[in-house]
Amino acid sequence: MARQITLLDGGMGQELVARSGDAPSPLWATRVMLDHPGLVRAVHDDYFAAGATVATTNTYAIHHDRLDRFGLDGQFTALHQAALAAAVAARAAHGAGRIAGSIGPLVATYRDDVVLPVDQAAPKVAEIARLLAPAVDMILLETLISLQQVEGALLGAAVAGKPVWLSVSVHDRQGHLLRSGEALADLAPLVDRYRPAALLANCSVPEAMGDALAVLGGFGLPFGAYANGFTHISDGFLQDAPTVRELTHRHDLTPAKYAAFALGWVAQGASIVGGCCEVGPAHIAELARQLRAQGYEIV
Repeated sequence: MARQITLLDGGMGQELVARSGDAPSPLWATRVMLDHPGLVRAVHDDYFAAGATVATTNTYAIHHDRLDRFGLDGQFTALHQAALAAAVAARAAHGAGRIAGSIGPLVATYRDDVVLPVDQAAPKVAEIARLLAPAVDMILLETLISLQQVEGALLGAAVAGKPVWLSVSVHDRQGHLLRSGEALADLAPLVDRYRPAALLANCSVPEAMGDALAVLGGFGLPFGAYANGFTHISDGFLQDAPTVRELTHRHDLTPAKYAAFALGWVAQGASIVGGCCEVGPAHIAELARQLRAQGYEIV
């Protein structure tokens, strides 16, 4: 029997910025839903066509503080509903697939200096998890970079009553460490307490994922990775209200090269692979092709 692999989609935010033609703003992919209705659905369609079996909702950065900065907090619920509707419609048109409800880090991405205490973070995550739950198959907690951030997210997501996939972002040169510098192995007590359905690493360079998976694979849960296509996370992106102008995409990460990285993760035992920022439909299509060529069943 062929080994089964879940193929995630690729990055949403960078794809939307590229397709919209608009200058990036701190609202990033959220602003696109207001200015270019239908674009999120088109990206989902392209990922399903490429072979992905999971659509990740465009809800990563829909947080009160980010919307409030632009006077848009009144649209908090409506924006979540619009993102969900796009994923649901794309799956219906495709005729198959699952929907992962994305919840990104509170306050800022990649920064451990602004991580909220668990008792403050959990209710904020729970509010989003409740909005997502009716339309999704699982909650995907993305790009978490410290043990405290992980605990706040896991505690909040538990209210959804859906499987929770925990995805952490690791150090780009030391993949056995979270971006906070804490050891990935120290997730063990939180994994035991909250029992996520899967463990993933995301939004780090592909070269870091092998070391991350060597640790995540030891927890006894389904595991995997979806890397980004950035050269590194610049200091400029770690300031308040950054835009993606601060991030540089790498030019060497062809679809074939990315697929080779991902197949290496599968060889380590990963059963969930896909892409993050700067990994697009062409990368996912090539990965799907190579997985099938090597006898894997994509589910």
